Amino acid sequence: MIFLPTPLPGVWRVELEPLEDERGLFARSWCRQAFLERGLSGDLVQCNLSWNRKRGTLRGLHWQEAPHGEIKLVRCIRGSIWDVVVDLRRDSPCYGRWHAVELDAGSRRGLYIPEGLAHGFQTLSDDTEVFYQMSTSYVPEAARGIRWNDPAFGIAWPLPNEVILSERDASFPDYR
Repeated sequence: MIFLPTPLPGVWRVELEPLEDERGLFARSWCRQAFLERGLSGDLVQCNLSWNRKRGTLRGLHWQEAPHGEIKLVRCIRGSIWDVVVDLRRDSPCYGRWHAVELDAGSRRGLYIPEGLAHGFQTLSDDTEVFYQMSTSYVPEAARGIRWNDPAFGIAWPLPNEVILSERDASFPDYR
């Protein structure tokens, strides 16, 4: 695996190093030791799958409050998404800033997201699946969210006129 830093501290793009031959390819998508060697969490306890019927579907922006903060490793395994993280760590030099990465089935890249960041994505194609590995179980009373178009962050979504939201995600308040 190849770990590429992003502008937000602790957020990493995780690229695969495929071994290819006439059969196809093989690559490690998770290696606890490789994550620990970089000071990243090696504890993943839950996996989630999100299937999204239509292009423009937007999920997020979500996080869990301490002490139930989540670390996520996110991959798009079918289709493509615009994956966004917002730094909500008050002690971070990047507090309030966002970063986005296109994740798609073809590149097989992932995004490692530490605790304290809100996460969301918008699908760029129909019939999209996203696979999450999580460091903690879902705790409903710790779940939080901010609206996708909160002016405090000014996130540049690729399909702002094609947004499909759940009622819950549409009702999130402004962050500040």
